[in-house]
Amino acid sequence: MTTHVVLIADTHVPKRARDLPSPVWTAMEQADVVIHAGDWVDERLLDECERRTRSLVGVWGNKDHGALRERLTEVARVDIEGIRFGVVHETGPAKGREERCGARFDDLDVLVLGHSHIPWDTTSETGLRQLNPGSPTDRRRQPHRTYMTLTVDAGHLTDVTLRTVRSPWRPERS
Repeated sequence: MTTHVVLIADTHVPKRARDLPSPVWTAMEQADVVIHAGDWVDERLLDECERRTRSLVGVWGNKDHGALRERLTEVARVDIEGIRFGVVHETGPAKGREERCGARFDDLDVLVLGHSHIPWDTTSETGLRQLNPGSPTDRRRQPHRTYMTLTVDAGHLTDVTLRTVRSPWRPERS
């Protein structure tokens, strides 16, 4: 079996954008699983993601409060075709992150994280693959707004791809 996965984080809707860019919605609607690593900001985005995706795994971030914290967890775990995924928003300072996450999440194969808006793909010495998809709405100091896609096929992680959002869509700033 092949499972197509979309990774997103730091959407900040409606603070940084009124909505997700249409290419991101299209990718999410076509995916088998969507993983969101926090900072939704508004519960309406969570509702819309649940409505438009086949399977959604999400956590709350530091900008998420109230109903979002009631409906989501700080850390989520999901098994996709034998690969153990974890999701968390914030992991502390950049310095020492790989080692810290490798020790904290030693029962996982892949950790999806957010917070920095900086796309990242690394593997710690313990073998933990750490993926940060960046942000599809707020690029901060990055050249592009981003998200990630990947495939899980027969228990193997393949086609991990950083996608850029290059549509004419522009985020709305508050």
